Amino acid sequence: MAPALTWAESNSDSAGQLPPTIAIIIDDVGHNRHEGERLIALEQPITLAFLPYRRYTSWLAEQAHRNNKEIMLHAPMANTHDFALGPGGLTSEMDRQGTITTLRRALQSIPHVQGVNNHMGSRLTQMMEPMEWVMSELYRYPLYFVDSRTIASSIASDVAQAYQIPTLVRDVFLDHEQTEEFVHRQFQELIRLARKNGSAIGIGHPHTVTVDYLEKHLPLLDQQGIAVATVSAVWALRNDNREMFAEGEKQSISPALATTR
Repeated sequence: MAPALTWAESNSDSAGQLPPTIAIIIDDVGHNRHEGERLIALEQPITLAFLPYRRYTSWLAEQAHRNNKEIMLHAPMANTHDFALGPGGLTSEMDRQGTITTLRRALQSIPHVQGVNNHMGSRLTQMMEPMEWVMSELYRYPLYFVDSRTIASSIASDVAQAYQIPTLVRDVFLDHEQTEEFVHRQFQELIRLARKNGSAIGIGHPHTVTVDYLEKHLPLLDQQGIAVATVSAVWALRNDNREMFAEGEKQSISPALATTR
């Protein structure tokens, strides 16, 4: 897994210090081809989290990989509002084998997948047993996990760390209100956290207002001294630039003609 970073690699100072760095994950990719293509066309190394089995998931993931974007599975998980999960969803009623099989097939359906984060999940990410089943499967592969933290009491990142899976946690949601003013305010908060802590992770969605904002503002970050990185690059920055996985340590994910069942 080769981390991707812009600006920082060629602009570190003489002491070797890297600039504040942000990673931007765009969730829910796979429904909307037009906005997906706009995101793929961005020069910056953003990370795209794909819902499994959606109309454009496989096609957009292939295009994203060709354009040096990092690709994740956006795994649907049970939520406290009982919102429908769609195909590939992990419910709180599933047993161990059902959870593992559903997750494995979803992973196989996403070309070039390098990581996983939760779609919704405010119920499932609080439950120890299902989280242990999920992480026991993810541990088999060269995958990182990002806790989207859709509820403050999530234990997902703690369980992932217990399974020695490279793990990060979302810092800012960019666009749960779909106005330019709100996205701007959240984006500035992401930058503030990166300046304070060295790096920060934001999650957005393929809404037109979000993509418009990123097209306009990501190119301006260089002059602000802010780097944009993939999620794996942020993990590397936080872990002394070591590799996530030793060669041969994990088994590969074999693409399959996955089904939703």
